[in-house]
Amino acid sequence: MERRDDPREALGLPPHRAPGPAPHTSAEPSSEPSPSPEVAHDLHWARDLRSAVRCSALLLALLLLIDHAAGTLTGPRVLLWTGLAALLLLVLYPARVAVGEGWLSTRGLLGTRRVRTDHLVSVRCLDGVGQRLVLRDTSGARVEIDPRLLVANPALWHRLDDDARTSALRGSLVCGATALRRVSERVDDEAARAVFKVSGLD
Repeated sequence: MERRDDPREALGLPPHRAPGPAPHTSAEPSSEPSPSPEVAHDLHWARDLRSAVRCSALLLALLLLIDHAAGTLTGPRVLLWTGLAALLLLVLYPARVAVGEGWLSTRGLLGTRRVRTDHLVSVRCLDGVGQRLVLRDTSGARVEIDPRLLVANPALWHRLDDDARTSALRGSLVCGATALRRVSERVDDEAARAVFKVSGLD
């Protein structure tokens, strides 16, 4: 069969190629899911736990010392004071709080509680010997935390605040604007004091 010369070759151009599918390149977007946002934790939990253990141990040592000095230290009394110190530890044991996208959990000696922060129904501040912030979601789940924990951990507060705004936009949050505003003011005040302290203006 007679070979036909390609006029492009005669002009020194590359030979003509028939159109076809474009070659595969590595510029295609990755199908890997983006990593989920990190979970914020209470940065002072370990310190608070050590304080609770020290208080319980100090109480036990003090009671044993008093009993020993009075000459009334016996086996049953040692068990009694040990139980009392253990009860104090149970009361002082700090709940471990974590906040992620759409949820907040508290883990203590008696178990873990979890609430959906993007489906909140109410946020209430209970005044008393120790203030408590009570969060309740649409499923009825309920969690109590110390507002001071949010003030000391701005990362926890900002995640909770963002999800509370989402709940408000969805219309589920019917009670909580006042409590959230109070916590926000305390966080802002603490941040301002920290800035003044670092800058030497305090």
